[in-house]
Amino acid sequence: MADSIMSKAATMEIPINSNGDTGTLPEDDSLEQDLQQVMVSGPNLNETSIVSGGYGGPAGGIIPTSTIKDIRMKSRGVNLPHSHSSASRLAHQSDQHPGSSNHSISPTEEVSRGVAVEKLDSVKKWGINTYKCTKQMFSEKFGRGSRTVDLELEAQIELLKDTKSKYENILRLATALISHFQSMVETQQALGDTFTDLSQKSPELQDEFGYNAETQKLLCKNGESLLGAINFFVSSVNTLVNKTMEDTLITIKHYENARLEFDAYRSDLEELSMGPRDAASMVRIEMAQHDYQIHRDKYERLRSDVTIKLKFLEENKVKVMHKQLLLFHNATSAYFAGNQQQLEQTLIQFNVKLKPPGSDKPSWLEEQ
Repeated sequence: MADSIMSKAATMEIPINSNGDTGTLPEDDSLEQDLQQVMVSGPNLNETSIVSGGYGGPAGGIIPTSTIKDIRMKSRGVNLPHSHSSASRLAHQSDQHPGSSNHSISPTEEVSRGVAVEKLDSVKKWGINTYKCTKQMFSEKFGRGSRTVDLELEAQIELLKDTKSKYENILRLATALISHFQSMVETQQALGDTFTDLSQKSPELQDEFGYNAETQKLLCKNGESLLGAINFFVSSVNTLVNKTMEDTLITIKHYENARLEFDAYRSDLEELSMGPRDAASMVRIEMAQHDYQIHRDKYERLRSDVTIKLKFLEENKVKVMHKQLLLFHNATSAYFAGNQQQLEQTLIQFNVKLKPPGSDKPSWLEEQ
């Protein structure tokens, strides 16, 4: 009887709704009882399946018989435990994913997360600071906001900028003088060589060519001495302008940025102080007071640095320029006066070392 029931149950059609529920079977209650008896005493049907839509239908219509059994028993109000196959599948899934519920964070991940949070916080602070400073800058330009001004320090800064501009002009002119004078010395050298050659080839004018050749060579020698003095002058002034003054101007730039930040946070504190005094506002005011104090300390520190650097710069400028201007005057006067001895003494006095002829030209290894 079991074989006949199984054959009949395997070929019967069971209507299935879109949600997976089965409809009522067209068979009578006796068939239902026979099926239940087979499920209890017959072969294990948990692994068998029933084809929906006829025998040999598509695979998508195959459903396990255990599902049908559960559906029927539930319709009668009977609670069934999970089948052995379902429990085994759950156990198999838990074995495939060990430790999925208790996932621990490695130290490397914690460090990476901490670095990311720190960078995000830094970007946030930078954005807030940039917004406040931009707002303060536009307020000052349009005359709506106030700015902190140190009149004495501002005057010294403007004087330094003007002095640097004029010293840069001295450098340009002195460099042009070196270029022109170098061409003249080279021309004198070539002219002296030509006079020497002609004195040997023209016996009737040998003395005249000889005198002129010696004069041009002497002028060339003195010209090289004067070029050495001017080059030393340009090098010293260049160090003063592009290193010492530039370093002070960089500090001044930091000071001006600190001044802008200080005024931005000062304006923010003043604006909050004029608002309501509830609990949330008091917290914001306290935070603004803390930021204001930090930027005030930074501003005062940089202002002190600028004052000290301006003082030392002025002393250094006077000392350097006194020496260099004296050198330039003595060397130029001695050259155009034709006083070779005084010119040489001037170079010794200011410790000016002349470069040997041809030292500026690249060696044959560098030319390769």
